[in-house]
Amino acid sequence: MNSPEQTLTGFLQRHPRLVVLTGAGISAESGIPTYRDDQGRWLYRTPIQHQAFIDSELTRKRYWSRSLGGWPAVRDAQPNAAHRALAALEHDGRIELLITQNVDRLHQRAGSRRVIDLHGRVDRVRCLGCGALDERDALQGWLEANNAPAPARAAARPDGDSELPDDDTALALFKVPDCARCAGTLMPDVVFFGGNVPRARVDSSLAALQRADALLVIGSSLQVYSGYRFCRKAREWNKPIALLNPGKTRADDIADLKIIGPATALLARFATL
Repeated sequence: MNSPEQTLTGFLQRHPRLVVLTGAGISAESGIPTYRDDQGRWLYRTPIQHQAFIDSELTRKRYWSRSLGGWPAVRDAQPNAAHRALAALEHDGRIELLITQNVDRLHQRAGSRRVIDLHGRVDRVRCLGCGALDERDALQGWLEANNAPAPARAAARPDGDSELPDDDTALALFKVPDCARCAGTLMPDVVFFGGNVPRARVDSSLAALQRADALLVIGSSLQVYSGYRFCRKAREWNKPIALLNPGKTRADDIADLKIIGPATALLARFATL
C-alpha cells in the first residue's frame, strides 16, 4: 500500500496542471487557527454577518474591538512548508491557479503569484463610501492610540478576529475612525459570512479550472458553498478531485482521492523555493 506522500506524488504526476483550492487548514501550522474541527463543526460563536456589519454601528464596534486583539497574530504569521511547496509547484509550471479561501496573504508571502483571494484580504481596509483602500496596520495604530489595550486573553481567530466576551457597555465607548477622505464607513477588505464573492473572482477561477487537469483541495472542510462550488464544477466537467485534509469534508462523496493528514507534512518535499 502506498504512503500518503506516495499517493499525493502519484496524483501530481498524473495531473501536471492543477487548480489548487486552499482553506484555513493550510495556515494552521503558521499559528492561525481554523474555523472548524476535523468533523467540520464550527468552533466559535456565530460569526459577524455582512448585513449586520453594514447596518449596525454596535456590530462594527464589536468587530473592530475583537480585531484589535486578533489582527497581530495574522500580521506576524509566517508561511509554512505547505505554502512554500505550492509556490515551488507554481514556479515549476504545475499550478494553473491557486484559489484561497484564506484572507491571510501567506501564499503571496511564500512566493505564489497566480492567486485569487476568494474571500478578500484582511491586510487592507476598504471605505464603503468612496472605495478607497488603506493598509490594515495603519488602522491598528489608530485603534491602539484611541482605545484601551486589547485583553491579553483574547484568542485569535483565522480572519484576524478574536474571541472576546460581549460587553455592550464597553463597546459603546470603543472608538472606530471614519474614512479620512469622505467620512465613510471602514470595513476590512474581506467577504463576511452572508456576503457575496465578487463575480469576477468566481469567473476567473472557473475559467482556470476548465483549463486545468484536476482540482486539488487542501485544508478545507468545504462547508461554505463559495469553495464547494469548484468541486461541483470539477465533477460536472469530469476533472479529477483530490482532497488533502485531516478530517471530513463536504466533497468526500464526490472526490476521486482523499488523503488524510496535515498539509505541511505531506507537501514539505515540494518546498524547494
